[in-house]
Amino acid sequence: MKIGIMSDTHGSLTAFQKVLDAFGPCDFILHAGDVLYHGPRNPLPDGYNPRELAEAINRLEVPFIAAAGNCDAPIDQVLICVPIQSPYALFCTNKFRVLVNHGHEKSEEELLGLSAKWGINILVTGHTHVKRLEKKNGIIMVNPGSCALPKDGIPSAAVMDEREIKLINIENKNVIETSLLV
Repeated sequence: MKIGIMSDTHGSLTAFQKVLDAFGPCDFILHAGDVLYHGPRNPLPDGYNPRELAEAINRLEVPFIAAAGNCDAPIDQVLICVPIQSPYALFCTNKFRVLVNHGHEKSEEELLGLSAKWGINILVTGHTHVKRLEKKNGIIMVNPGSCALPKDGIPSAAVMDEREIKLINIENKNVIETSLLV
C-alpha cells in the first residue's frame, strides 16, 4: 500500500499537480490542511486556482482524506465532495494508525499525548510549511512541508508504504529524508 501525504496546497493547482506527479500511483492521499485558500498572511502561490483545485480533488480516483487547517472554511465543503475533517482525520491500515491534524491549535506535546492515548503510530501535521520527519516518544512525526509555499525553500510532500516514510522534493522527485517504520 502506498500513501501520499501533503499539506498546505493553499489553492495552488500547479503545486497539487506536481505532488500527484511526484507521488505516482497511490492507494490513498492524506492532506494535513489548508487546502483551497491562501490565507491573509500568505502571498498568492503560483498556480492559485481554488476552484480548479477543488475540481481536481473531486476527480481523484483514490480516496482523499483531509484534516482542516486554519485557512480552511466550511464554505470549501461546497466545492470539495470529500469531507474536510476537523480537527482530526484518522487513517488506519493493518499495521498503522495515522492521525492527521493541521497542527495550529494544539502543541506538539498535546498532539503526542493524544496520539499515545489513541494508539497512534504516525502523527501527520502541517501548518509550519517546513518539512520534518522524526520519531518522538515512539511516534513517527511527519510534516510534509508545503508543496505551494515552502518556508524552507523546497516544495515537498511525503510518501509512505508499509516499511518507510520518505520526504520528497516535488520539483525533482528526489528523496530528502527517509524514516523506517519497521
